[in-house]
Amino acid sequence: MKKLSLIIILTSLAISSFAQDRQEEKKAKKEAKRQKADEMVRQAEEGTLVYQKQSIFGIQLRTNGYGFFYEMAKRKNSRTANIYRIDFTEIKNSKEEKLLGGSFIFGNPYVYGKINNFYPVTLGFGQQRILGQKGNKNGVAVAVVYNGGLSIGLLRPYYLNVDDPDPATGGQRTIKYAGADTTLFLDQSAIISGAGLGKGWGEIKIKPGAFAKVAMRFDYGRFNESVSGLEIGMSLEFYPSKIPLMAYQDDKQLFFQGYIAILFGRRK
Repeated sequence: MKKLSLIIILTSLAISSFAQDRQEEKKAKKEAKRQKADEMVRQAEEGTLVYQKQSIFGIQLRTNGYGFFYEMAKRKNSRTANIYRIDFTEIKNSKEEKLLGGSFIFGNPYVYGKINNFYPVTLGFGQQRILGQKGNKNGVAVAVVYNGGLSIGLLRPYYLNVDDPDPATGGQRTIKYAGADTTLFLDQSAIISGAGLGKGWGEIKIKPGAFAKVAMRFDYGRFNESVSGLEIGMSLEFYPSKIPLMAYQDDKQLFFQGYIAILFGRRK
């Protein structure tokens, strides 16, 4: 009987000790979470960007065109994040000028001498490095962003609606700059209008290349959970083969451009 009582007492003490240890462990974890939450609140009030992942969309105006992009970032440390980014842009020749053809009331405007549209899709990897925190939640965070990688150029032929004076093929036709239609394509008196965005997508040629990009980013978002800002930068794209954009102009392999982008997104 005494042995049974002793076993019961020891068992009770063990259970009580285990329960106390578990309770203290829960208290310690709860306190650690509270301290972490307090620290994040303090950092947010001081303007420190606290996040593990960041998703950003951007609309950009470039010196030779326009574009938009999506970027995903993963935090590396308090000031650096690795970024993965995809851009879709259009590169235009500086000599492009929209004109009205013979059907100036109902037809699309056209660009005289334009023979191809060029849409680079860039897939890049790089980093965002914080240079200056916000100082407070109403301040501006300043960061440098750099990335590089693969550029996939999509070359789409440009089409025009023309009035063909040749009796054999006469009448209104839609043509591109190729073969026997080359002379007619450049005859301004025969041009009626541009053919619009619907033509040439089935004839796209792939032009692989490489790019590098660097920019300054200014984030003025009121709360750290959201991204609102501007990005000002420059990029360089190189293609092994020349990219024909316009007749009577030199074809290029190297494209250098500056840009400004409006940013919006989320952090978590």
